[in-house]
Amino acid sequence: MNTIFTDLLLKWDKKSNHRPMPWKGEKDPYKIWLSEIILQQTRVEQGWSYYEKFISTYPNIHLLAKAKENEVFKLWEGLGYYNRCRNLLFTAKHIVTTFNGIFPSNYEDLLKLKGVGPYTAAAIASFAFNLPHAVVDGNVFRVFARYYGIHTPTDTKEGLTIFNKIASENLAFKKAGIYNQALMDFGATVCKPMSPLCGDCVMQNTCAAFAQKTVGQLPIKEKVIQKKKRYFDYFLFKLNGKFWIQKRGPGDIWAGLYQFYLVENDKLVIADNAYFQQVLKDQLLIDLKEVKITNESKIYQQQLTHQLLTFRFLTIELKKMPKTFEKGEWVSIKNLEKFAFPKTINSFLTDQNN
Repeated sequence: MNTIFTDLLLKWDKKSNHRPMPWKGEKDPYKIWLSEIILQQTRVEQGWSYYEKFISTYPNIHLLAKAKENEVFKLWEGLGYYNRCRNLLFTAKHIVTTFNGIFPSNYEDLLKLKGVGPYTAAAIASFAFNLPHAVVDGNVFRVFARYYGIHTPTDTKEGLTIFNKIASENLAFKKAGIYNQALMDFGATVCKPMSPLCGDCVMQNTCAAFAQKTVGQLPIKEKVIQKKKRYFDYFLFKLNGKFWIQKRGPGDIWAGLYQFYLVENDKLVIADNAYFQQVLKDQLLIDLKEVKITNESKIYQQQLTHQLLTFRFLTIELKKMPKTFEKGEWVSIKNLEKFAFPKTINSFLTDQNN
């Protein structure tokens, strides 16, 4: 254990760490697991209300395991990265059927749970059972890179080895849960990505980056993510006051959520007669004489981690039921809210109601 760093961190935690969170200090592994899954790829400020809704609706793992998939997806709606929600349900059912609803109490067994990686397993092990496992996430990378002046990229094999070793060496073994939470809070509130509070930092006198004036340069990532651009046209087919929707299949974003008929293009296409001919007549065998194009929405965009998505909504009123849609799911406007949609579709629907 690095006495200087760890002692300073624990003193800061006791004296100055007033970061409130509903799961902080929690010992119930179910609630800790739930909070950690929600906070994967999600900021605390956004995840807070979702955590409270889940705890209120499913106060224990047995109730979550018995829940209907669509109800859980609806509650998750807006959080994104929906594979987390699928893993949440799968793991809840697995723990109930395999372990009678009791979470494994050791790191190795926790790591075997679907959707639980090294960070989440360490968090559950240390917070629920006070086992000596160090958490290593973005906050931890940043704090240690700055404190020790590490210029090895965090996203390399060498970097991961270095940071995991440092994390283990600094861990307060007898206070693992308190230490891990303090370290994450310190990274979130003091050693922040932008505008860190170096002037009031308890680590200032021993921080390498502060001494070397490299705080803004650390941590370092080797890989630069290439953003992919995708263009989605949603066709809202309307017949007798109802809209046709479908459930997205596996293998892409938002698997298991609902959507309108989707056409994906490699660029934003002009919505002219030639385009409607291509989609309606050629793809869906719908005669253009049998439809009325009533609305073309504004452009919507959503930025995901690796993708920039551009959306448009085109409303098509049908005069009769097309054969290609006879077996589809037709839903009235008032019942659309019962289905779990991606964030941008919800934004569009909200705009229509205002």
